[in-house]
Amino acid sequence: MKRLLLSVFNGRVVSPWWILLIDMGISANAFVLAFILRLNVQLTTYSVSEMVIGASWVLSVYLVSFLLFGSYRGVIRHSNYNELKLLAIACFSAFLFLIISSSVFDIFSYNSIKIPRLVLIFHFLMTIVLSFTFRILVKETYVSLTKKNTSTNVLLYGAGDMGQITLEAIRSDKDNQYNVVGIVDDNPTKWNVMLHSIPVMNWEKALRIGEAKQVEVVILAINHISVKRKHEITDACLDKGWKLKVMPSVGNWVNGISNQNQIRDIRIEDILGREEIRLNQLQIMDGLAGKVIAVTGAAGSIGSEIVRQLLRFPVKRIVMVDMAESALYDLQQELLLTHSDAPFDVILADATNVKRMGEMFEKYRPQIVFNAAAYKHVPLLEEFPYEAIRVNVGAVKVLADLAAKNNVEKFVMVSTDKAVNPTNVMGASKRICEIYIQALSQLADTKTEFVTTRFGNVLGSNGSVVPLFKRQIERGGPITVTHKDITRYFMTIPEACQLVLEAGFMGRGGEIFVFDMGDPVKIVDLAKEMVRLSGLKLGEDIDITYTGLRPGEKLYEELLASKENTMPTHHEKIMIAKVRQYEYRAVEEKLKNLLLALQMESNQHLVARMKELVPEYKSQNSQYSELDKQMIP
Repeated sequence: MKRLLLSVFNGRVVSPWWILLIDMGISANAFVLAFILRLNVQLTTYSVSEMVIGASWVLSVYLVSFLLFGSYRGVIRHSNYNELKLLAIACFSAFLFLIISSSVFDIFSYNSIKIPRLVLIFHFLMTIVLSFTFRILVKETYVSLTKKNTSTNVLLYGAGDMGQITLEAIRSDKDNQYNVVGIVDDNPTKWNVMLHSIPVMNWEKALRIGEAKQVEVVILAINHISVKRKHEITDACLDKGWKLKVMPSVGNWVNGISNQNQIRDIRIEDILGREEIRLNQLQIMDGLAGKVIAVTGAAGSIGSEIVRQLLRFPVKRIVMVDMAESALYDLQQELLLTHSDAPFDVILADATNVKRMGEMFEKYRPQIVFNAAAYKHVPLLEEFPYEAIRVNVGAVKVLADLAAKNNVEKFVMVSTDKAVNPTNVMGASKRICEIYIQALSQLADTKTEFVTTRFGNVLGSNGSVVPLFKRQIERGGPITVTHKDITRYFMTIPEACQLVLEAGFMGRGGEIFVFDMGDPVKIVDLAKEMVRLSGLKLGEDIDITYTGLRPGEKLYEELLASKENTMPTHHEKIMIAKVRQYEYRAVEEKLKNLLLALQMESNQHLVARMKELVPEYKSQNSQYSELDKQMIP
């Protein structure tokens, strides 16, 4: 019998016209039942002809309503709340029309169609109930027949909208392995109630019940939860040996589709982040609406996330520039899938190429430029300062000059905390960029508002410590940490890009905005946490080894935001850095000489020129440390 039913369900979708026919059959039977109930209430006789005429009229009205609202077009075995709501609206509209028409017939003494109002009420209620029952029965039968015999008992954390969406996604997937045995919520008003026949409880009770029900997985399905609470749940799950998974928020669904495949393992970014940044959405929307936006370095971790966030606003066009062919192609294909109607163009070009960038400005006339094009790896740039100057400094000079020449409204540059009292070539190159665009913004004839944003290490970005540790864990170790006491300030990629957008429209030109990075994180603690999240035991399954500080690397990063080095803004998380002001002509002359020297001078001489531009640049653990003790012409 089960095989026969499976053959009926498997891969087949019943024609909507059959569904309409079934709905009309339900409505016809409901009419007969309504008359029977009416006769039991008041024993009045009705002729068969009156009943047939009345039924024809009622069924005609319901048929028209079903056709108008399309309530029969859904796939029954995948019926959801919206389809059931549509059916209810169709039935109620037909009922309302019949009640009104009945009153009109009475007024004009039209007796050819005479249906007691009580029959119409009974008919409406039974049509709704029977149609709902039919759909739910088919859906539950399909779920029961296609459900896997082996399933994993899970607790769903979140009884709100996201929790219910997740539960629906799990139940609708025929390949689903999850069996939800309990729902957890921190809201006391939801405790001890049933949600879709599943009990809702607090976390403490869930921890007790979870052992008895042999729970293996906890799925976090809640939009707003503090990082501290998330960390507590993670620790409890790790102690119990349960896997913790996350249902991303709606904005992060792949292709915007809700299904159980969206559920992913919890990541280190989920528990190391801070509380959500509240953006001034109206200010950002006003600044972006109808504008052409250029994003350089668009294929990188920061640039690509800036693009994704820009697509949430009513921009006119986004122009994405990058020299990394494969990464730019991947971003293009992603956007074609997720934002096929979005107005965007990709340009494969080097941001240091004056001719190509000039063509881009001339063709697209961008009104806002976000510059995220830069080399960022400290040890590599320490070995090849030529590239740090050519790409980081060269690109900013080309783009900033073109922005000023073309009267771009805003130019927002992405900088780094390593530009604060730099100890390496990479940080010094970014500080030179800051100096140049800040000096350029002070020219009287400059109409462009030049803004800089500084932030710390970005979790999960290309080449960052998290992907490195992940690869090392997957290989079985060891995990390499440069020093047992090394610390860094961290933020997530979305956080960093939200800062760029917020600060970009907060600035009026010349500001360097910095972010409250919270507390520093010891890298060794980060490694240990990642080991725990992977289900391994440190010292047994995997080890940590210390390799020593790399050239140019600091043990501790400078604190970006303190009362001593910043001024407040209206946003409590964003401050303006207090920095030395430079005169444009002097800076521009030195920058030109630095870029010209790329063709003829050694690394030592190039770095010496950088130190002349940035007096606070003191090399650390580097071959260039000797330059700090002597002057090289």
